[in-house]
Amino acid sequence: MKCFAAPAWRPSQDWCRGANRGTREQGEDENTLVRVTALVACCLALLGSWALASEPEFLQATPGRPFVFALDHGKHPGFQTEWWYFTGNLKSPQHRWGFQLTFFRRSLVKKAPRNSSAWAVTDLYPAHFAITNGTDGRFFGAELLSREGPGLAGASNHDLNVFVKDWSAVRNGDAIDLKARQEGYRIDLRLSSEKPIVLHGDRGYSRKGDSAEQASYYYSLTRLRAEGSLSFDGKTHEVKGVAWMDHEFGSSMLLHDQAGWDWFSLQLEDDTELMVFRLRKKDGSSERPFGTFVTRDGAVIDLAHEKIIISSTGSWKSPHTTAVYPSGWRIEIPGRNLALTVNPVMADQEHAAATSTSVIYWEGAVTAKGVSDGKSVHGSGYVELTGYAHSMGGKL
Repeated sequence: MKCFAAPAWRPSQDWCRGANRGTREQGEDENTLVRVTALVACCLALLGSWALASEPEFLQATPGRPFVFALDHGKHPGFQTEWWYFTGNLKSPQHRWGFQLTFFRRSLVKKAPRNSSAWAVTDLYPAHFAITNGTDGRFFGAELLSREGPGLAGASNHDLNVFVKDWSAVRNGDAIDLKARQEGYRIDLRLSSEKPIVLHGDRGYSRKGDSAEQASYYYSLTRLRAEGSLSFDGKTHEVKGVAWMDHEFGSSMLLHDQAGWDWFSLQLEDDTELMVFRLRKKDGSSERPFGTFVTRDGAVIDLAHEKIIISSTGSWKSPHTTAVYPSGWRIEIPGRNLALTVNPVMADQEHAAATSTSVIYWEGAVTAKGVSDGKSVHGSGYVELTGYAHSMGGKL
């Protein structure tokens, strides 16, 4: 589950936290940047901010839509919001790593004009890239923003092939190749799925709240074997581990009285996986959590009717934004005899994505341990927290 809102019109940037934290503006072709910024700004001025609730002409997620693969790995232009999201926990001989690579697509118009050129601004493509150095306690994050266009950004209608500049996710046969780089930070990974596709909710129709229109289509690859290389601060490491993919698309997911969400993806060492999600309201209350449990043999169990208890065990105040996030959780699903303690690999994994999406959120690598079906388990995963630095209500 990902997020974005109206962008601040500035060049792409990256940020690195550790012993020497700082922000470095990336060099751009100024003339091209000015033209692109002007085009997009004009388009947004005409259409209204992309952070507003979706217009009626965009398609809405409704129950009963059949999924067809590999077609549904591609983009869905009739829907306003879409993302392809990859996270993983990796190891090299001397380090533990986490990574995130996310590609967003935001439609400005439902249907491009019949005679529009290849340079017409109909979709925007933000992208986020992050590496967690869990061994040394350092975090790097970067972001890009581009309109769709030749060599700039785009996604296939027919299969997984999405890119923003030189960041990309491409399906090649049974594998997915991920590439992203920003100065001395890079991932070059091949992901191979060890389980079938997981359709969340009602056969991929995922309700987000009480409103029937507040929904998306949502599927995942919950256990991907990851291999390749990773560079951090200019030093390259050969890595192996496990990754997760989400693909989600829709046009109406958050209402104005909802502040944000907490999302958990956990891969346990008994070869099971767990996704848990809850919406939080502006008054401090939480809506009923929902989720999915994937068994060792790949069977998908919808947890919509299960009691799910999520409680925080600590908190962390960002020194960068002053936002206060929960930091450490207890997840209990009594009906499945499942109880897990989840902790961040490091506290500071906050994304201040001011350039591409104007959203501040926490997304980071975590560890998990506890009991599942009466047996001790350990695992790893990722957690996403939105709405703690500012409300997301009505922006997605």
